[in-house]
Amino acid sequence: MNWAAKRRTLIEIILLACGGGIIAIVLVATFYKTPSCMDTKQNQGELGIDCGGPCAYACTVDETPPAARFVRAVSSEPGRTDAIAYIDNTNADAGALNASYTIEFYGPTEALIGRKTGTINVPPSTTVPLFLSNLYSGSEPVSQAFLTFDQTSLKWLRAAQKPIVPVPDAIQIQDGPTPRITARLTNPTAHILYNISVVATVFDASDNAIAASQTLVPQLPSQGSAPLIFTWNAPFAGTPARVEILPAAPSTL
Repeated sequence: MNWAAKRRTLIEIILLACGGGIIAIVLVATFYKTPSCMDTKQNQGELGIDCGGPCAYACTVDETPPAARFVRAVSSEPGRTDAIAYIDNTNADAGALNASYTIEFYGPTEALIGRKTGTINVPPSTTVPLFLSNLYSGSEPVSQAFLTFDQTSLKWLRAAQKPIVPVPDAIQIQDGPTPRITARLTNPTAHILYNISVVATVFDASDNAIAASQTLVPQLPSQGSAPLIFTWNAPFAGTPARVEILPAAPSTL
């Protein structure tokens, strides 16, 4: 092989190598995806698929599911039934984001007479009140209610600390044909809090919930307070023994 042929062969080899390199770069750029917490794969030190490790979401298997401490159907007036539930999250470092729940309610014969679904945020280490107004308006009385969570819907967002919940005090009950409860809500933080949902639950001497109501505080000044007023259009279903006022924790989820 003379020198011209050798040079031509060398040039062809160089061109093939360059072409192969370009093709490889194009293929890598086209098909390689940088690992992330949204690629539906377990990579980059994750403890599960898109959870744990560097991801903001904790893995569901590592967290205790939220649970209803109690669920009660309460008749606020003839032909109307409300529901009150307390949701506990015992996890200190993770909150459930948009957790899907189902409330089922049953009549005196234990027949299912209604169902309600929804979502709720449950911050870490908190009890969140869930109040559903006019849950059921049928003629058959509601004797039992049960709340369950769709475990597949739970997304646990890791949080650095437990949220600070506003504190209710100065609670007063005015029983009668149209009961009324007043109180004050105090903000212990240095930040203004907005749109705080607050639920008042009335219990009888046997500690059964006999009434519940909800109000919204649009703005709570830092280190300040705001009045709370809960009203009913009909008498309580029993004699009130105590009232529990539970604000929803300001969500950082």
